Amino acid sequence: MPNILIVDSNPAAANAPMKEAQGMTVGENYAAALSDCRDDLSFTIVAPYDGADLPSLDGFDGVVFTGSSVEWNTDDDRAAPVADAMRKVFAQGLPTLGSCNGMQLAASVLGGTSDASPNGREDGLAKGVCMTEAGRDHPLLKGREDGFAVPCVHRDEVTQLPEGAVLLAGNDHSGVQAFAYERNGVKFWGMQYHPELDPQNLGPSLGRMDLLSAQEAQDLEMAERDPAAAERLGVRVSDMNPQTRMTELRNWLASL
Repeated sequence: MPNILIVDSNPAAANAPMKEAQGMTVGENYAAALSDCRDDLSFTIVAPYDGADLPSLDGFDGVVFTGSSVEWNTDDDRAAPVADAMRKVFAQGLPTLGSCNGMQLAASVLGGTSDASPNGREDGLAKGVCMTEAGRDHPLLKGREDGFAVPCVHRDEVTQLPEGAVLLAGNDHSGVQAFAYERNGVKFWGMQYHPELDPQNLGPSLGRMDLLSAQEAQDLEMAERDPAAAERLGVRVSDMNPQTRMTELRNWLASL
């Protein structure tokens, strides 16, 4: 039974709205998504921003760093609690997956940078995500078709990749939508987007936050099962299917 450590990159105060709306924290939502991909997993969730220390890493097969809604980027000194946790995980050599803030954090920890995107926020869907030549051959993106769309919610992006990182995918909004770093004992795969987020929950949530129009929020909620809604959003309905949407999660679990 693979044992997965999930590092919830939100403090409790930031998790509270999601917990109230959906009954889950960011870390719990990630565990639920991984469980949908594979039913024999066990999980431990820790939240460094709340003062939680990492458990002994000896018994874990892989580690996930989630997204975050904190106001600072991963280059900021205030990110130290999660950055310190990631350094310990990397020192242990554990396979690591990062989404959104988790990917930006890896860039910062490994010598790159992150900052607010000059293109503003990218909320709802990352559209037109295209793989690099390296990305087409990388196991993280196995099964993806160029021009894919995935749920996303972000303000910041990776502005400089660490030396030795391999760019796997990007789109017109953010040139780094996925990268891998596999050297010096570190095995990190990351995505700017959120394959773990269900569009049926994300659409209404972003609508309530006024980050999407009412029509966009409704279309995102329906896109998985309504081709017309997907067409209005400019995406393939197949990309919203959970089997396709969670491609990176399934591929990472398979790599363990």
